Amino acid sequence: MKKHTNMMSVDVEDYFQVSAFEKNISRDNWDKLPCRVAENTNRVLDLFAENNAKATFFVLGWVAERYPEIVRRIVNEGHELASHGYGHRRVTDLTPDEFRSDLIKSSAILEDIGGVKLKGYRAPSYSIVSENLWAHDILAECGFVYSSSVYPIKHDHYGIPDAPCFKYETAAPGLIEFPISTVKKFGRNIPAGGGGFFRLYPYGVSKWAINTLNRVDGEQSIFYFHPWEIDPEQPRQNNLPLKTRFRHYLNLNRAESRLKKLLRDFNWVRMDSFIETIPVED
Repeated sequence: MKKHTNMMSVDVEDYFQVSAFEKNISRDNWDKLPCRVAENTNRVLDLFAENNAKATFFVLGWVAERYPEIVRRIVNEGHELASHGYGHRRVTDLTPDEFRSDLIKSSAILEDIGGVKLKGYRAPSYSIVSENLWAHDILAECGFVYSSSVYPIKHDHYGIPDAPCFKYETAAPGLIEFPISTVKKFGRNIPAGGGGFFRLYPYGVSKWAINTLNRVDGEQSIFYFHPWEIDPEQPRQNNLPLKTRFRHYLNLNRAESRLKKLLRDFNWVRMDSFIETIPVED
């Protein structure tokens, strides 16, 4: 049976930079903590090479400044380099001018190191929501072709539940939004695009969801994960709320083996492969 082709993406940030830790780990301490993002991203790149998979890497400018060799390897191995902003500040916490400055700063760093023009952007923690859709206008103004910053689900930290579930043109001229994948079940959108849900569900649920998108809806899945999610040996934070601790550390020891299955069961390509058209595999 011919494998369906889907879009793979990686949000390149370290374990201590996740938004859920922002009240427990000061940004002033980031440079004092043991960084693992370079080692983990190289492991991800090795897995992709072994499985002939291509992906889009949304990289923080903060990470690129400190580990430029990662950015160069991403580009040299045929993956797409894209922006995740500079210091993982949620768009909901920024004014329009601050957001524009963040975009310009991070883009300059990534493009200088990678030697390529960026097309894509993903907001930290999917923080483009109903109240700040002005962010799309600024992305278009700054020359971005697409965003993948909207999650069409109801969540306690993000989401636009009534947003379109598949690629759509935003109100900003020339800017496309690639929402993270969901499947419709029981009258609601069920997350099907990776992240913590990939670690929560048994692997078979994720495989079923992606197959449903491909075969029933005739659409491509947009899958994402973070390099820290395949790192069960990362330093543990002991001062976290119970819900945060559960979400972050759940099944870290199983994520890499599940990712290997995912890479074998489907074909994976860069997100910019589907900017113009979205062909449907038979």
